[in-house]
Amino acid sequence: MPLIEVHMLEGRTDEQKEKLLAAVTKAVHESIGAPLQSIRVWIQEISPREFMSGGELAANRK
Repeated sequence: MPLIEVHMLEGRTDEQKEKLLAAVTKAVHESIGAPLQSIRVWIQEISPREFMSGGELAANRK
């Protein structure tokens, strides 16, 4: 059973997230042949106030 966790900053719409989850599921199915029913994919959202890259909070980037 493939388990895929996607980490990303908050701010995407529900439609965007559903599209991403479907695309990842399809990619796993097509690349390794796992049955669709066995594939688990979920999103872990991170607040821009709690993520830093290159010494700068994501919330402070424009």
